[in-house]
Amino acid sequence: MLRSSLLFASRSPAARTLVETTPLTKPVVDRFVAGSAVDDAIRITRELIDSGRYVTLDHLGEDTVQTTDADATVEAYLRLLGLLQETGLSERAEVSVKLSAVGQSLPKNGHRIALENARKICSAAGVVGTTVTLDMEDHTTTDSTLDILAELRMDFPWVGAVLQAYLKRTEADCRDLATAGSRVRLCKGAYKEPESVAYQDKHEVDMSYVRCLKVLMNGSGYPMVASHDPRLIEIAGDLASRAGRKPGEFEYQMLYGIRPTEQLRLAAEGHRMRVYVPYGDEWYGYFMRRLAERPANIAFFLRSLLSRG
Repeated sequence: MLRSSLLFASRSPAARTLVETTPLTKPVVDRFVAGSAVDDAIRITRELIDSGRYVTLDHLGEDTVQTTDADATVEAYLRLLGLLQETGLSERAEVSVKLSAVGQSLPKNGHRIALENARKICSAAGVVGTTVTLDMEDHTTTDSTLDILAELRMDFPWVGAVLQAYLKRTEADCRDLATAGSRVRLCKGAYKEPESVAYQDKHEVDMSYVRCLKVLMNGSGYPMVASHDPRLIEIAGDLASRAGRKPGEFEYQMLYGIRPTEQLRLAAEGHRMRVYVPYGDEWYGYFMRRLAERPANIAFFLRSLLSRG
């Protein structure tokens, strides 16, 4: 019930206004979001890379409904990529892109506009020597996102995909994408989805995650294990070993601000550990979904408010 309420609030203008205007919120948001400016993102990226970790950067924004906003998001990514090259960080830092932020949600020609804008970002990433991963959003965008992925991979075969284990279709999608050169990030999923398309029970989601991970580890692609769950991380390592994969032939991914000690442990053991780093002014929806994902995040949020109250 609490998770559903938080996910509903993530799309509520009234809830957004309340959270954004509460002074006590900022210190908590700072745990999960690198900052509002690109310079903040570059600073955090350097710190993470210096500690042995890899990075994927997300310029926050979604559900864009004006072409000017989509264009502004593209420009933000082009600037970010240029700075990654200038600072020598592009070898270990890539970018993650939500297609809704670059036009997918536009009422006219959204799919085409998102494809064209994503192509611009991919072209710039290729020039600076890094990669792009297409974030996955709610289930209504899955087919469009995978179609855009397929078109982009004709010119940029390194473009990464994201699949969400709570969707009942995902095991089949993993089979389709577990091909040579295919980079696939597997996560549990963070949107409120109907029972007709998504598992609702946590145990069912976990079981789906393991089934999907088996497909990816035994395939010819490059699995990216996006989880903070200690049990699933242990299972991922075991599946990788059984599939004959060595460190560097798959990677772990975690969110900025969540389980940093575990991130450092995995990196110290020689694994590729990539941190998902969001930045920008449009942090609200992302922040609320992080609270909804894990009870520990909610407890942290409440403790922070009480300690400052």
